Amino acid sequence: MHISLFDYSLPDKLIAQYPASQRDKSSLMIINKETGDITHGSFSNIVDYLSKDDLLVINNTKVIPARLIGIKEATGARIEILLVRDLGNNIWNVLARPSKRLKTGTIINCDDKLSAEIMRKNEDGIVTLKFNFSGNFMEIISKIGQVPLPPYIKRSSIKSYDTERYQTVYAKEAGSIAAPTAGLHFTKKLLDEIKEKGIQIAEVTLHVSLGTFKPVTETEIEKHRMQSEYYEITKETFPTIKMAIHEQKRIIAVGTTAMRVLESVDFNADNPKKNLSAWTDIFIYPGYKFKVVDAIITNFHLPKSTLLILVYAFAGRKLITNAYQKAIKKEYRFYSYGDVMFIT
Repeated sequence: MHISLFDYSLPDKLIAQYPASQRDKSSLMIINKETGDITHGSFSNIVDYLSKDDLLVINNTKVIPARLIGIKEATGARIEILLVRDLGNNIWNVLARPSKRLKTGTIINCDDKLSAEIMRKNEDGIVTLKFNFSGNFMEIISKIGQVPLPPYIKRSSIKSYDTERYQTVYAKEAGSIAAPTAGLHFTKKLLDEIKEKGIQIAEVTLHVSLGTFKPVTETEIEKHRMQSEYYEITKETFPTIKMAIHEQKRIIAVGTTAMRVLESVDFNADNPKKNLSAWTDIFIYPGYKFKVVDAIITNFHLPKSTLLILVYAFAGRKLITNAYQKAIKKEYRFYSYGDVMFIT
């Protein structure tokens, strides 16, 4: 399939630069896959579209302050670092810019307690660093790092509220460089209402990394290869999801990341005796046969992105193209801080 099939034109004014005034006040588009009906509402009323037999699956990953500013020891040049993957032993794969003059052995000082040495530059643009520090790494970067907002949020600076709003209210497992944005619309009050209705909520973890956002550069999408991302399902959660599948409950993924976890796991297997963890590079595109997920809550995604391609696979190109056209006409807000759709 040609990548042009997954393109669309979006006015810049519809790219959300700020979060909604309140998390659950985002506009909600409800899409029925069977009938093709498209209706509109507010996310604060999402509970009205859920039933007590549903299983809502959320991604409890937590965004780390992955954007660091360092100084090149030899020249004093400013270097921006984006943490990408923890390789263990204080070694990380990162994006660094400007990277042209960075060489193996270069020392970058981020703080009086944190420095890094370049171990190698990889062909894919990733730089491998070894950090040296005194104390706890996560505590240090929590003080000196910043939330890595997406590049289409074009502001001169990160606001104080971004630290809170670019994080779900149920985030707990640190490791992502970007938020699972469909979850940003939930409040604790709304989650309580969902539970009070008798709806089960299951937590999985997928640490969002470059795999989710790597641009599709191939003309034919089938040739695209995702970078792998770490996921985990606890030994308590696995049987909950497995039972819901057996009982034919409607399984609703909150976001594409939760969907990718659910579609990566074999729930026909025996219940694990310990937490199930692995890496997934699953790329879902039209023609994929969904095994687990029946419905999805998801934001409006970038043209030609793997996220948009996944949504096309789930609901069909014709329906989603129509939905996006309606969203643009009604001036929905797009991307990470934007509005949301419920496809069922």
